[in-house]
Amino acid sequence: MSEELFRMEGICKTFPGVKALDNVSFSVDKGEVHGLVGENGAGKSTLMKIMSGVYHADAGRIFIEGKEVNINSVSKAQELGVSIIFQELNLCPHLSVADNIYIGRPPKKGLLISDKEMHKNAQKVLDDLGIKIDSHAVVRDLSVAQQQMVEIAKAISRNARILVLDEPTAALTDKEIAQLFEIIRNLQKKQVGMVYISHRMEELEQICKRVSILRDGQYIGTRNYADITVDELVNMIVGRTLEDKYPKYDRKIGDVLFEARNIRRGDVVNVDKIQVRKGEILGIAGLMGAGRTEIARCIFGADAADSMELYMNGKPIKVKNVGQAIANGIGYATEDRKFDGLALNLDVQYNTNMAHLKQLSRFGIIDDKEGKRNAKHYKDLLRTKTPSLRQRVGNLSGGNQQKIVLSKWLCNDVKLLIVDEPTRGIDVGAKYEVYELFNRLSDQGVAIIMISSDLPEVLGMSDRVLVVHEGTINGELETKKTTQEEILYLAAGYNKLEKKAK
Repeated sequence: MSEELFRMEGICKTFPGVKALDNVSFSVDKGEVHGLVGENGAGKSTLMKIMSGVYHADAGRIFIEGKEVNINSVSKAQELGVSIIFQELNLCPHLSVADNIYIGRPPKKGLLISDKEMHKNAQKVLDDLGIKIDSHAVVRDLSVAQQQMVEIAKAISRNARILVLDEPTAALTDKEIAQLFEIIRNLQKKQVGMVYISHRMEELEQICKRVSILRDGQYIGTRNYADITVDELVNMIVGRTLEDKYPKYDRKIGDVLFEARNIRRGDVVNVDKIQVRKGEILGIAGLMGAGRTEIARCIFGADAADSMELYMNGKPIKVKNVGQAIANGIGYATEDRKFDGLALNLDVQYNTNMAHLKQLSRFGIIDDKEGKRNAKHYKDLLRTKTPSLRQRVGNLSGGNQQKIVLSKWLCNDVKLLIVDEPTRGIDVGAKYEVYELFNRLSDQGVAIIMISSDLPEVLGMSDRVLVVHEGTINGELETKKTTQEEILYLAAGYNKLEKKAK
């Protein structure tokens, strides 16, 4: 019989112009991993921020082990054993692992910090969780997965009994995900209750006993994962049936629009030729660290190539920097929208127009009225959910942030749009809308290069796929005539002839 650890009842939260949560209830048992799912903007992050003291609920009650508590700050939540691991990790990269685990509360010997004791305690926490990291390691030298594990260790060192994991695998490889799941199972043995927020159904199936669904700030229901199909779960999330994950579409592909030759950058990029046709979606696949993003950054002028020849409609173009790329009709929706795709502290209108300011200016002064009209047009076109054009972008959901990144380039009349992990961290409904948008752009003759680690997405949306291995193109495949296995084979460095020989 499961024993309840944490419960929220009737939680309500309103922000200016939007009711984020409306009478939501949620609970976690001891040793349970409870999945929390919903479309971007459904209220998941708001609920967890109330749970961890970042926000205070307008109405509702919170109980820990049956006793009502008032979580009115992050420090109060931590005192009660509640911690949240955000997607944006909160570590000091120049300090050691031990320094980060005990930051603000180091063990002391008299008036002085006991460095020896701190490292001893930190290493014990890491070892108890099965985390194979040296407490003396500097955080900036660790992988994203290892840094995430340090965040978990930091929470557990504070005696966290309830842990919230917000999209914990968004930037991890399959091997790193397996390591994270092993740590989660160790935490379960210690009776830690966990909330697991994810859009990846296959992960929920592996790690969660129960799953709760939010939609538009309302509680839809809780189900045992073993008793529900993926189709039923998707229907509860989006409120409608998605007949197919990828829109059925017959693209009208034209002549070659863009060509890149002899892209060289140290020992990172060594590509002879890439061609994309009008209206075509060219997928680029490969293992993490294979050089996919590095190729895109060279084409966009974000990184200087040692050599590179670019052609648009058969005519040579010069791209030595980002400004020249934009002037030549190239747009790039980056992999990390929060880091280099958006100005999070600025509003929707500014972010939509930021690559288009020259066209909106008269004698060096931005025409605010025209900027507002332009931002509204793309908000409506992409069905971006925001209370107003003056809403701070950092307050929007991941899916709506991604739509604003795409709006930024669409209003600049791009000919070639490079999208790097375009649906990472967004829900199934928002993904479908992004795919439909790509198809509409294809109709307009826009060429799209889509870099993705999601192989079903590559096969479902692209017309051809280039497979990258160690900075080179190891193979070109027609997606209708290939499989995930063949892509992975090329991504691992083998070629077609070796595959046939086997």
